[in-house]
Amino acid sequence: MAMVTAPLRFEVWLVNLDPTQGSEINKTRPCVVISPDELNRYLRTVTITALTSKARSYPSRVDCQFQGKDGQVALDHIRSVDKSRLVRRLGALSPLTAQVVCARLLELFAY
Repeated sequence: MAMVTAPLRFEVWLVNLDPTQGSEINKTRPCVVISPDELNRYLRTVTITALTSKARSYPSRVDCQFQGKDGQVALDHIRSVDKSRLVRRLGALSPLTAQVVCARLLELFAY
């Protein structure tokens, strides 16, 4: 797949996650790019995390609204994927949701 522009951090892309194994989140679904723009420009992979409509009370979930629908950014399903899995750009998270995602990532990976 020839990418015209690199995906940007906090953009939402439709991503083909199959094939998966075990408890990995599957199917083609909206995902948030969480890797930094500097890496997205140069690497053939991007780090993403799934958007889901299944609400869970996990500390790894961030409530959001995207395209008029309630959902959650599922930070318990972070993975790196080849850019060839990116189907199309759907939009971007709101600036407030992006800030909350950043803060939650810092909490999750704090040492």
